[in-house]
Amino acid sequence: MKNILLIGGSYGIGLAIAKELQYENKVYIASRTNEAINDMNVTHIPFDAATDTLDTSLLPEVIDGFIYCPGSINLRPFRGLKPEAFESDLQINFISMIKALQTVLPNLLVANQSSVVLFSSVAAGMGMPFHTSVAAAKGAIEGFAKALAAEYAPKIRVNVIAPSLTDTPLAEKFLSNEEKKEKSAQRHPLKRVGTPEDMAKTARFLLSEDSSWISGQIFHVDGGMSTLLVNQ
Repeated sequence: MKNILLIGGSYGIGLAIAKELQYENKVYIASRTNEAINDMNVTHIPFDAATDTLDTSLLPEVIDGFIYCPGSINLRPFRGLKPEAFESDLQINFISMIKALQTVLPNLLVANQSSVVLFSSVAAGMGMPFHTSVAAAKGAIEGFAKALAAEYAPKIRVNVIAPSLTDTPLAEKFLSNEEKKEKSAQRHPLKRVGTPEDMAKTARFLLSEDSSWISGQIFHVDGGMSTLLVNQ
């Protein structure tokens, strides 16, 4: 049974990952809230990624898997974005992830071979209007992940999941009714919106021994959006 640490696992994609992992692993969730996970087979650690330092005394000595889930969807025209908006997106998506990862790096290094899973966005790899801030933050994650994977191979594997718009609380304002959901679905070659479970199953694979020869990769779980041109 592996020890898996989720930073932000109490709702959305993180919660779906926790549900996917809870019976075959020892799952630790470091998050601000725990209402949705009270009845689950997980250990909760109160933690705000934006402000707190993770208390490693509450974690096992060996951590086999690390997943960072907090993120943002800040879609606005570039001309209306102040530098502070870019700093805020970079902070929650990237800087806070680095702090948490550095805190538990010793725990990851004592594992036989640990796995780190990070989240990017389809917008980091393809130009999309109004995505300058989030694309910049997620692009930082992709470049960082490849460099980290090289630096710590073969001891730590590092991979990234890059979703398109996924039906989570974070994306609620973009999918708040059936018309919006249908329009979003039609923009994807596979004609549906992504679900938290789509991401959770990919994360489970990347944490498992089935992916033990995979590192430094970006997995585009995006309904084909980043590579398929079918809507003409």
